[in-house]
Amino acid sequence: MTEIRVLLADDQALLRAALATILDSADDLTVVGQASTGREAVDLARELRPDVICMDVQMPEMDGIEATRQIRADADLDTAILVLTTFNREDYLVEALAAGASGFLLKNSRPEQLADAVRAVAAGDALLSPEVTRSVIARAMGSGAAEQPGPEPCPVAVEQLTERETEVLQLVARGLSNDEIAAELVLGRATVKTHVSNVLTKLGLRDRVQAVVFAYRNGLGS
Repeated sequence: MTEIRVLLADDQALLRAALATILDSADDLTVVGQASTGREAVDLARELRPDVICMDVQMPEMDGIEATRQIRADADLDTAILVLTTFNREDYLVEALAAGASGFLLKNSRPEQLADAVRAVAAGDALLSPEVTRSVIARAMGSGAAEQPGPEPCPVAVEQLTERETEVLQLVARGLSNDEIAAELVLGRATVKTHVSNVLTKLGLRDRVQAVVFAYRNGLGS
């Protein structure tokens, strides 16, 4: 079993301790470091080179958004970033996703959801928490958003997709994981992963997050 090395970044020591306990209890997950500020998160990311960083948004010295931007811009790092958030921080989430975060999860999620989310982003599957996907995407598409993670509507691009790829895109837009899509469409996980990859390539999208925004902008979101 491949070990997934995790860095925790949150200014609340009690929360970091709780997250560490949850993740370290899994056989395949190991917390290799903890940061209490965004600056420290960037420094530890470069020093420890974790596979995944669980990143809070509001932290002293440097917030999680800027920390995410700097880490993702570092060509020497191949670290996925999972943003942990609460409902009232949706405005920051849009910016974090645009900065390169692999996805987000609510802080009140069940322990097993946190572990699964870390595994998902470590495997390259950007993750969107279904509970807040619609509200976050709505904010990303709002007229006041300064930085929006996705291209403008493009019906012509949609026509490039096969019927199955369109179905997969619609399920991605609902916040479903590859395993959930596989169950919904009665397909193998590897087949779903191939379809998602084809969708991103054909539409010129960076990741699953942009795919969700694209789907909503082109009338494929539900």
